[in-house]
Amino acid sequence: MNLELIKRWRLYVITDEVLSGGRSHLQIARETISGGADVIQLRDKSANSKKLYSLGCQIRKLTRRKGVSFIVNDRLDLALATDADGLHIGQNDLPVKIARKWLGYNKILGVSATTLEEAVIAEKEGADYLGVGPIYEARNTKSDAGEPLGLALLQKIRLQCKIPLVAIGGIQIENIEEVFQAGADVVAIISAIVTNENITLATEALKRRITKVVNK
Repeated sequence: MNLELIKRWRLYVITDEVLSGGRSHLQIARETISGGADVIQLRDKSANSKKLYSLGCQIRKLTRRKGVSFIVNDRLDLALATDADGLHIGQNDLPVKIARKWLGYNKILGVSATTLEEAVIAEKEGADYLGVGPIYEARNTKSDAGEPLGLALLQKIRLQCKIPLVAIGGIQIENIEEVFQAGADVVAIISAIVTNENITLATEALKRRITKVVNK
């Protein structure tokens, strides 16, 4: 069931209130969904749990109504409390096996991978998809993003792992085609969308480009 849902994803949007110039996570979600986003990830490292729970519930209601997937970053408790479609964790978060145990198998578990070894282990331990990157320089969207890894890593992971790959990090409309050609199934976007004055139009443009590339 999880795999069938992920196979329908192409454009994965991660919310960021700071980069968006003060627009809320909910507003970003609403405007990107209008533009064609397939997945919304709620990501906020500084907000308290009460605020994130309230936001999560609102985004959950919106995404369910619009038929869009909802993923919570890092916070297993919030993913469960808001009945999100899934959770995304990094290498310094909960171990994959533990996250999978508590999340259950009816929810999606995404895991970040910056090396081939991390990717293979995450798949083996129960990840439903891998977040691979940063592919390009991430334009200050994450202070802990690290050095860009390029397309070579994406290609290596594609050869070794069967689960879907979500490429992230510095992806723009100009380089989307080469990212998909290297093996990505989905692209995750932050700055190329949320920094625009018109988030909906930016999302629409990226979605059109993605659709053209994957239908070639």
